[in-house]
Amino acid sequence: MNIKLEKLTIENIEIVRTWRNSKDVSSYMYSNKKIEKDDQKRWFEKVNNDNSSEYWIITYDNNKIGLASLTDINLVLNSCYWAFYLGDTSIRGMGIGSKIEYSVLQYVFEELKLNKLRCEVFTFNDNVIKMHEKFGFRREAYYREHCIKNEKWQDVVGLAITKSEWNNIKERLHEKTYKRA
Repeated sequence: MNIKLEKLTIENIEIVRTWRNSKDVSSYMYSNKKIEKDDQKRWFEKVNNDNSSEYWIITYDNNKIGLASLTDINLVLNSCYWAFYLGDTSIRGMGIGSKIEYSVLQYVFEELKLNKLRCEVFTFNDNVIKMHEKFGFRREAYYREHCIKNEKWQDVVGLAITKSEWNNIKERLHEKTYKRA
């Protein structure tokens, strides 16, 4: 299984906008607002000039399937947040999310040399919480009534993994993650 993370370019912002506006993706985001072309261009200009973030198109066997990002990269706190989504829903459940997660963990801890990687997930998104925990993420926060989603207040769990935790688990994860291909 050939998974790559390629730097987001302006040529890809329309496919990202299409994914982001789809119910399959937007239902797991903080905002449901429909993103217009001009909104997307402004967003890309902002993130493209932001040294505290990195955005990638996820490709699988040379097909664009989703977006991954690091945000709030903070060299003083030695940490950042990450997120991803698969815009191509036909490949969900194939272990691709695990390969993306492994690649991002490896990049954050071995290339950026940060100490902590964090994320936030709606509590109703149990499969993603379980995947993060499988990779060594631990629950650090519980944000009650954090965001309105599906016309009601939703809780969010904050998860994180440290470099030392990653170092203790990465070999075992590599074998599990890449033998499933």
